[in-house]
Amino acid sequence: MNQREDISQEQFSFGNLKDYSSQDILNLVHKFDFRRISFRYLGLDGRFKQLIIPINGLNSQEIEKILVEGERVDGSSLYPGIIDSTYSDILIIPDLSTAFVDPFDERNLSFICRYQKKDGELAPFTLDTILLQAEAQLRKTTGLELWVGGELEFYLIYDHEDIFYSPETQKGYHESSPFIKGLDFLKEAAEMIQKITGAVKYVHSEVGCLPHLESENPFLKGKTLEQLEIEFKTESVVSAADHLVLARWILRQLAAQKGMLVTFTPKIAEEVAGNGFHLHLELMREGQNIMVAPDGKLTQEALQLIGGLCNSTGFFLAFGNTMAASYYRLVPNQEAPTQLFWSDCNRSALIRVPLLNSHSQTSLSKETSTRKRGQTVELRSPDGSALIHPLLATISIAA
Repeated sequence: MNQREDISQEQFSFGNLKDYSSQDILNLVHKFDFRRISFRYLGLDGRFKQLIIPINGLNSQEIEKILVEGERVDGSSLYPGIIDSTYSDILIIPDLSTAFVDPFDERNLSFICRYQKKDGELAPFTLDTILLQAEAQLRKTTGLELWVGGELEFYLIYDHEDIFYSPETQKGYHESSPFIKGLDFLKEAAEMIQKITGAVKYVHSEVGCLPHLESENPFLKGKTLEQLEIEFKTESVVSAADHLVLARWILRQLAAQKGMLVTFTPKIAEEVAGNGFHLHLELMREGQNIMVAPDGKLTQEALQLIGGLCNSTGFFLAFGNTMAASYYRLVPNQEAPTQLFWSDCNRSALIRVPLLNSHSQTSLSKETSTRKRGQTVELRSPDGSALIHPLLATISIAA
């Protein structure tokens, strides 16, 4: 191979390679001297699984064959109870437009894969295919696209040794260093996620904070808990789902490397706030947000989205709140919704219409003021246990 050039992670961000062929990807493999290719594909548990293929020593034809034809996997292990073990082979085919450099292994070029049956059609029972079909159905029946921005809340659990700046219980919201120790971790994780996705909006500490956890688990007993959040920009529903699952993986992996623990558990202790997974939703037509009418009021489409969500609560609770602990989170005065209604400012509402600064346009350039993104509605019931792809499929159908 040629002498390796330094890898520019931004070149591999989602969307930058959307028109790349297998030959284009092959050229990048040689240019940056990648040693491994990783395929990542959703299991029934909602996490990306991984197949690592060493490619050093393979010729160009062999590598291109892998990129075009994918690989076989045991579907009965990935989707137990859905695929019969007597006929379990299923193909994983890389989506070349999703190429990214593994942030923990710079010689590893990774791809998100889709499942295919032997006839070349998408496997209809996998979590990602269900979302792809829901997205297509929404577009076909309404001409609209659903864009989504998620808020990943999680607890960072670690040994706290600083006796001078100990965090106070339930007083962590937007706190700064040195009072919150997890901000350095959060900044490092956000930089990794941003390089891959380009979708991070901002990061901050959240309300939940516990200096000393009381637990029967000897590993957890006495540990410090800090609640942190990464909020994402809105983007197309499938990209949003893939990015959020990747972000969960990066957070867990980075914490593991540092001897810490990240948990998205909906309710970890009674005295602290649970981990929500709020979703900001906007409807788009031909790349333009259609949530607000010229008179400043919500459009009929936006109201129908809200109504659809209110009428479909049971369906998205099934995928957005999957643990018994999910329902210990949905209690008053704990930063969680408790009532089925929508509001512009009441955070106990299931659906909130966030404040949008309608006066800022006068100070913005023409290019900025014609931005594609704008008003959203926020669904507040999902939590850290959510199965992201089927949850967003349910919301797409409700819309």
